[in-house]
Amino acid sequence: MTDQQHVLRPTYTRDGVRHVAPRSTMPDGEMEPTSAYQLVHDEVMLDGNSRLNLATFVATWMGDEADRLYAEVYDKNMVDKDEYPRTAAIEENCWRILGSLWNVPDVDDCIGTSTVGSSEACMLGGLALKRRWQLARRAAGKSTERPNLVMSSAVQVCWEKFCNYFEVEARYVPITAEHPCLDGSNVEQYVDENTIGVVAIMGVTYTGMYEPVKEISATLDALQARTGHDVPIHVDGASGAMIAPFLQAEIEWDFRLERVHSISTSGHKYGLVYPGVGWVVWRTLDALPEELIFRVSYLGGNMPTLALNFSRPGAQVLLQYYQFLRLGREGYTAIQQECQDVAKYLAQGISEIGAFDLWNDGSDIPVFAWRLKAGHTENWNLYHLSDRLRMKGWLVPAYPMPDDLADVTVQRIVVRNGVSRDLADDLLADIRTETAWLDGLTSPMPAEGQRSGFHH
Repeated sequence: MTDQQHVLRPTYTRDGVRHVAPRSTMPDGEMEPTSAYQLVHDEVMLDGNSRLNLATFVATWMGDEADRLYAEVYDKNMVDKDEYPRTAAIEENCWRILGSLWNVPDVDDCIGTSTVGSSEACMLGGLALKRRWQLARRAAGKSTERPNLVMSSAVQVCWEKFCNYFEVEARYVPITAEHPCLDGSNVEQYVDENTIGVVAIMGVTYTGMYEPVKEISATLDALQARTGHDVPIHVDGASGAMIAPFLQAEIEWDFRLERVHSISTSGHKYGLVYPGVGWVVWRTLDALPEELIFRVSYLGGNMPTLALNFSRPGAQVLLQYYQFLRLGREGYTAIQQECQDVAKYLAQGISEIGAFDLWNDGSDIPVFAWRLKAGHTENWNLYHLSDRLRMKGWLVPAYPMPDDLADVTVQRIVVRNGVSRDLADDLLADIRTETAWLDGLTSPMPAEGQRSGFHH
């Protein structure tokens, strides 16, 4: 068939589109590019509308100028700093801006890097803690076996991965109804001479609550005075590190606390950038052991590299700088405040339905969770409500809380930039409608096959 015939034939009558596309083997021949495009385009229509996904923290909207910039720079390799020196310089601009935002003592004496996401940033923060502990133990002539890391049972799964991959014992402090996050009250029971650090979360994934870093730090100060154990803190600020500086500047959670050695965040969450980019910054140059910095000859230049990944996109780093320039403190404050206002509006509306108890109300990061009120019904649960909302296009996950609260199921909403008050009002109306429908049942809904809709 000639190219002219391809142009003339309707899209869905062309050879490539008239057959089921191969799923697990490479096709033998070529396919006309518009046909290949149409097949992939049609497949991902089944994913649903990302703007209505209230499960994810990840940015789903940036605007026309950002989209155009993205299309212009998608081919840049972040690691090829010799070939793309301005992209490399912009990366450094970004992590120094973040260090300044997080009150680093001396912006010229800190160090940081971009990563693929905050999970990689957490891995690097954990590795630095482990290596500094090992170096100190060796210098003191002590064993470097059996390192451990102390954290809440509600940490994001990347910390479980870190401990597994890098052979560190994970010591989980269980959250309870009395202590719904790591608050320092019993951290000392888990710390010993082999503790490489404590992880504090600014915005617990399950509920959006801040862990009180200052109180955790004070507990560790008192512990050091009694035992001599000097335990640093890594702040996992995947979401909160890009909320607190703008909405809760009075909270001391960052490098104002000397015990905080490193902070990580997701640029692609409340950093307002498309996936995936993360950041990690250390308070001083010596907080990151020099031996974790590799200096390699690559593509014509000598290049220091900190990250676990090598070749990776530079586009999201440039988009992060675009957002810093475009929005500034004023713009970020306005966006984060609107997200929080919408979250609190939704939380208030859901609390007024009468079927639910709020776990929190979105006053920390613009995320909140609720549970079914005790004794409200035996005919349905939050998984059923999640399914009913999904039929209308909304993704609102239901999932069990961790460990000691595993018998408690909650539902969560993440309000991101682009979740307008108008959209929120539509969602609230649908929650009211579906709750009323479920309350009208005269017998129990089937519960077989229900599974958690939890998303990080």
